[in-house]
Amino acid sequence: MVTAVILDDHPAIVAGVGAWCVTADPPIGLIDADGQISRLWTEPGGSADVVVFDLQLGGSPPLFRELERLAAAGRRVVVYSQRTDGATARQCIELGAFTYLTKAEGQHHLVPAIHAAAQDTPYTPPTLSGAFYADDAPDRPTLSVSERETLRAWFESDSKRLAAGKLRLSVKTVETYIERVRIKYANVGRPARTKSALLERAIQDGLIDPGDLVPR
Repeated sequence: MVTAVILDDHPAIVAGVGAWCVTADPPIGLIDADGQISRLWTEPGGSADVVVFDLQLGGSPPLFRELERLAAAGRRVVVYSQRTDGATARQCIELGAFTYLTKAEGQHHLVPAIHAAAQDTPYTPPTLSGAFYADDAPDRPTLSVSERETLRAWFESDSKRLAAGKLRLSVKTVETYIERVRIKYANVGRPARTKSALLERAIQDGLIDPGDLVPR
C-alpha cells in the first residue's frame, strides 16, 4: 500500500484527505503528523512514500526551508496549500517539491498526485500548469530542435539506447543532447537531475504535451 504523511494543522482538512485516501483505488495509508514538522522525520511518518505538506501552519511564514530540507533528503513532497499565487507555486517547485496543489483542487487532484509521486511519475495540476504558462521570467531554457526530438524519443522509450535507435543516432549523441538540456535547466536555476524531473520541466514549459507521449 502507498503511504503518505500529512502535515496540516486543520483537523477537518486531515479528516477529509483521510476519507479520500481510504476510498482511493488503490487505497492510500494516511499518517497524521498532527501539525508537527518533527513527525515527518520520525516513524511512522519518516518512512512514508509521500509527504502531503501544508506550506503555512497557523500564522507562521511559509515553510520554504523545511520543504527544501525534505526535498534534499529525497522525500517526494506534494505541497497542499491555501496559497494560489503563481510565484509561490514556482518557488516550491524550484525548491524540489514534487508538485503543487491548492486546497481547492484537492478533491479531484490530491489522490492522483499522491499516486504519481509514489511512482515517481510527473503530475501537473491546473494551478501549477497555469503558474508556469503565465510566468514571463527568464527561467525557461531555449532548446534546439534536435534536443527536443531527443527528449521526446527518450520519454517514449525505456532507455537511451532505444531512443538512439528511433532517431538513428549513437547512444553517445543522445546522451550529449540530454546532458545539454540538463545544463540549460541548471543554468536558469531549475535543475532536473532525473528523467522524471526533466519530463516535469518539459511539460511545465510547454515543450512536451503529455498527451503525445505514447510509448512505442
